[in-house]
Amino acid sequence: MHKSIQKYSFTLFGLFILWLGACLLPAQGQVLPLEQKNTITGNWMVQPTDADQLVPYVSGVHAGYNALHQWLPITPAQPFKIAFAAPQNLCLFLNNQLIFKADSAANYTLDLAKYTQGIETVEGKYLLTVWHPVQQPSVGTFRNVPRVAEAMQEANHRPFSILVREYVNQNAFIVFMLVIGLIYGLLRVNYPSDFQSTFNLNGFLKSSSEAELYAAKPVGAVSNVLFVLAFSLSLALLIAAIHTNVQHVRLFNRLFPVSESDITTKTLFYTLLIFAVVLSKYVFLKVMAFIFSMEQVVQLQYREFIRSLLFLGVFLPLVMLLYLGLNTLIPEMILLISNLAVSLVLVITILRVFYAVNKKASVLNLHLFSYLCATEVIPLAIMLKLIVFNF
Repeated sequence: MHKSIQKYSFTLFGLFILWLGACLLPAQGQVLPLEQKNTITGNWMVQPTDADQLVPYVSGVHAGYNALHQWLPITPAQPFKIAFAAPQNLCLFLNNQLIFKADSAANYTLDLAKYTQGIETVEGKYLLTVWHPVQQPSVGTFRNVPRVAEAMQEANHRPFSILVREYVNQNAFIVFMLVIGLIYGLLRVNYPSDFQSTFNLNGFLKSSSEAELYAAKPVGAVSNVLFVLAFSLSLALLIAAIHTNVQHVRLFNRLFPVSESDITTKTLFYTLLIFAVVLSKYVFLKVMAFIFSMEQVVQLQYREFIRSLLFLGVFLPLVMLLYLGLNTLIPEMILLISNLAVSLVLVITILRVFYAVNKKASVLNLHLFSYLCATEVIPLAIMLKLIVFNF
């Protein structure tokens, strides 16, 4: 019965991971242009002297008309910027009210929506009239100013343009927190004895003896691999939060806002990297122990390393809860707390490794101390540099 429940739980967990991957992949969709209802067209009209209605303008036929007209639906809530080349004294009218007169020959930009206040519409439209006293206006130069191009032009005129994210999208963090909770929940249900021994505070503070460490489950056991996976995801999520928070807090990095897909990619990459580093450290220790002739301490050293990391890693989700709850209010303080949390996990782990090895042989021995510096202190310095002190 227990095996069937365990199998069912991991089947559900596998389906959840597949669903999570599909949800977190950046969606590919069609990029639509900004909707702009206020649009000027090339449908110009003229009013013959013997007619009451406007007729379509034909360039070869209506060359003698100095006034050209166009009916425009203008939404005052949206900008309606047009650009045109105007000779001196060119005039623009909106429903026969003068709104513009060129004082010299130049290129002009005009927002028609600003002049609609106080002007009544005719069947929901406004009559735009372009008139010049001595010649026919060159309406071929009239064009719309795209809203996107307008925004780019305004940005280019700023002395120093900064793209600021007012908030960090936390959806990816929340989903990964749920995954961490699910992994720990499955471990608690399916491996209660291993869960109790791993997260036993009294056992951690007393520091297990060498015999107890050797009697523990093999590192390659399923439960140990899942514990390492939960720790890797927790630490990766906090590292991704630190780097995202740096980009949100520091002025220079606001030039490069982080999207939700960036957070997801970072977290998954860091998880795989940490998982691989933790599991492959045993091979690294074996190689270094062969070089230093310290094979007798490898098992003790690695098991204490794993044991300390897993116990301390269970507190990392609590730091993430602080991040999710208070980052918008005190981002600098949360960044400091996150950096301290990662640093303490790594430093305390190394100190406990030194303490455990010292019970077997004195670390004051220069040869053993050099071995521990090569296998623990130098990798610690590299990790702190990459994670905490790289900004």
